[in-house]
Amino acid sequence: MLVRDAMSTVVLTIGPAHTLRQAAALMSARKVGAAIVLDPDAGGIGILTERDILNSVGRGQDPDTERAHAHTTNDVVFAAPTWTLEEAAGAMAHGGFRHLIVLDRDEPAGVVSVRDIIRCWAPARQQVPA
Repeated sequence: MLVRDAMSTVVLTIGPAHTLRQAAALMSARKVGAAIVLDPDAGGIGILTERDILNSVGRGQDPDTERAHAHTTNDVVFAAPTWTLEEAAGAMAHGGFRHLIVLDRDEPAGVVSVRDIIRCWAPARQQVPA
């Protein structure tokens, strides 16, 4: 199975000036663990994850004043839609992260998470008779 078969194609994008609280609220509403951060001034694509927000709050930083750009990972490992799920899982395990931004022709096409991969690999849930 390929990344394109498992990835979420409707992704959350935010700007670098979003506060961590705003980002967390959007992530919670969308039920996603990461947001793509588009920074037109920096000319790059980054990612902000629930772990980034948790680490900031754990350090005592104020989520109402901390901005996404200060907590965004800009040294991102990108996946291609044609990668196998094994390749994506290997990149995640090697890099120690749980989300990959999927690029198609240098544009964000989706996000694939560990949860997406597990969902594809796990056998279908069987109905338990009543």
